[in-house]
Amino acid sequence: MAIDKSGTKQIADNRKARHDYFVLEQIECGIELVGTEVKSIRNGGVNLKDSWCSVDDGEMWVKGMHISPYEQGNIFNKDPLRVRRLLLHKREIMRLLGKVKQEGLTLVPLALYFKGSRVKLALGVCKGKKLHDKREDMAKKAAQRDIERALRDRGR
Repeated sequence: MAIDKSGTKQIADNRKARHDYFVLEQIECGIELVGTEVKSIRNGGVNLKDSWCSVDDGEMWVKGMHISPYEQGNIFNKDPLRVRRLLLHKREIMRLLGKVKQEGLTLVPLALYFKGSRVKLALGVCKGKKLHDKREDMAKKAAQRDIERALRDRGR
């Protein structure tokens, strides 16, 4: 967990989302948690891999996000896969809902981090990648890795 200059501390990153989707827009939003969930997040017990967001009754919800139960939490622990509400303004929720309905985009959690003492979620407005797009990205990364390796070895 690294702390950058703006006072944010990265907790979890959804690398699979960046592999499976083109991220068109990124939005910071709050998340409604209980005390034992925050303590578990501080210990690094969170997984964003298979999570997604949806709008139900005018509220934004994150589903499939796994927060491990806190060891000392006993009766106060909640279900690890429970649905959690995201904290956004109503007009932001309606704007995102319009994009999802009209343009066929998806709302995916990209990262979870502390901003000060608050837990924030980076929400991505994403478009799905096709198989050839994924292969193209992997080829670019491999070529870049080879270039960096060649430059590093040439300097020795």
